[in-house]
Amino acid sequence: MRAAPRSGSVDESRIRRVLLIVNPAARRGDASVRSATRAFATLGVSCDVVITLTQGDAGEVATANAADYDAIFALGGDGTAIEIIDALAPNGPPVGVLPGGTGNLLARALGIPMSVSRAVKILLQGDEIRFDLGRLGDGRRFAIGVGVGIDASMIAGTSQKWKRRAGVFAYIVAGTTHVLRRRRFTARVTVDGTTLTRKAAVVLVANFGVLLNGLVTLGDGIRHDDGKLDVCIFDPVTMIDVVRVARKLMFRDFSPDPAMTYLQGTHILVETDPPFPAQADGELVGETPFLATVEPLAARLLVPHCQINRQ
Repeated sequence: MRAAPRSGSVDESRIRRVLLIVNPAARRGDASVRSATRAFATLGVSCDVVITLTQGDAGEVATANAADYDAIFALGGDGTAIEIIDALAPNGPPVGVLPGGTGNLLARALGIPMSVSRAVKILLQGDEIRFDLGRLGDGRRFAIGVGVGIDASMIAGTSQKWKRRAGVFAYIVAGTTHVLRRRRFTARVTVDGTTLTRKAAVVLVANFGVLLNGLVTLGDGIRHDDGKLDVCIFDPVTMIDVVRVARKLMFRDFSPDPAMTYLQGTHILVETDPPFPAQADGELVGETPFLATVEPLAARLLVPHCQINRQ
């Protein structure tokens, strides 16, 4: 299979055979698989399906079969998608992310429709990008970001039963609870050797700047393909601060604000007092401290047309 450029339109004639890797715990389960396979068939694309059994299977299946397919699609949560992206970086075939999880953070960040059949069509007729990955100190990679505070509390405070029933709304409820409690901590963030210490409610090391189909923009100029990671430190103290920061993120207003601090670099250490649970791409990854570094243009993704310039 010939090498892909950094970004550009998908050559539909090149993607004729795909592997669909399915997490059996995906929301809407069998119905989503049927929707995906019908969509591929309608577009004249041959699709083989593999159902994973345990955590780690998706990456192993992707690695073992990479040479036999023009693209590999992930149907499951963000964990399944990141596992496959991680396994195929940097030289594997492009990955198509289909919405099958609770939050579908990566799919939403990329503007991928929440309908599986529509997502298949739009990705096959869309663009291909190269994008950066982050790597934690233990070797795990992340695509969207890693952080502590509201985002991690959303995950730690959300039961599996509630997530299955309520989807992304379950995360919003848990995160709102964190905001109302106004839990703050002392953050010590070291970026490329320079350290900043301050109070915070959230510290997020971001790779993608636009989330939830463009509803939230974390900061100005945060890109997935610039060879950098961006540190977003948010510290709203009062409810007025919370509303103001939320409004800024929703309306892309990044004028100076005492509750918002931004840093950028390639080697980032985050320490907190007290220790806090951390999450990466919607999965809990232990407690602080954590180290995050960037791997420039390490992965390939299929994305909807015109998404290249949105981030």
